Amino acid sequence: MTLLAILVGTVAAGVGSVWLAALMAFAMLARFTQHMLSMAAGALMATAFMHLLPEAFESEAGAHELFAMLLGGLVFFFLLDKAELWHHGHEHNHGPAQEAGQQDHAHHHGHAHAHHDHGPRSGGWAVLAGDSVHAFGDGILIASAFLADMRLGVITSLAVLAHEVPHHIGDLVVLRHTSGTSRAALVKVSLAGTVTALGGVVGYFLVTQLQDYLPFFLVAASSSFVYVALADLIPQLQKQLGFRDTVSQVAWLLAGIALVTLVSSLAH
Repeated sequence: MTLLAILVGTVAAGVGSVWLAALMAFAMLARFTQHMLSMAAGALMATAFMHLLPEAFESEAGAHELFAMLLGGLVFFFLLDKAELWHHGHEHNHGPAQEAGQQDHAHHHGHAHAHHDHGPRSGGWAVLAGDSVHAFGDGILIASAFLADMRLGVITSLAVLAHEVPHHIGDLVVLRHTSGTSRAALVKVSLAGTVTALGGVVGYFLVTQLQDYLPFFLVAASSSFVYVALADLIPQLQKQLGFRDTVSQVAWLLAGIALVTLVSSLAH
């Protein structure tokens, strides 16, 4: 039953986020992209601080060790970001550039969460490779949450779906440019999204064998969510806006928090 729930959650997060991103990138919902950034930031922070971390700290694991894991995770994701930025900067200075039209931030998390800047790129395969690694890490995180508590798994799947939508919008734009058609781009990114389910299955057997370390898996997931929210999503929202747009931005941020709280109460 737990494995089935993991498969449903990972497919919904991995593939569902791609199709929702396609609606926003190619159809009538494009105007909601910035709102999705705000909502995703709120959902990620609420999931980390209100669910994943409390679940981890309610275990028998020591608080000192868990806080050390949280700090180590944040530093680890920061270093991955720096390495990725250096790599792409070096690549752009020494290789052929190609207009992509839109920036994107792809994250390898769940023990491998990195940042990609989809500005000039030499092709779409690098995007798909990053997406696949990223999706595999997402699957492990979702599996960890489901093994801790079914309700926690539902919330984590929702949070992953929410923060993947803005990321996949950039991927779809880049791949439409390199593939030539929107349909081909959608198929490629959807296939990369299915790797989330593979990560979920591997995570199920991995975490089951390492049950005593489950609190540390949950803290690793939290550090990933917190880093993405504070280092990636919120900085994109930190721009000077009019009063009305600022209120709208804050409202969508609070909506993300409220959505996670609502799903938590319903799942409970």
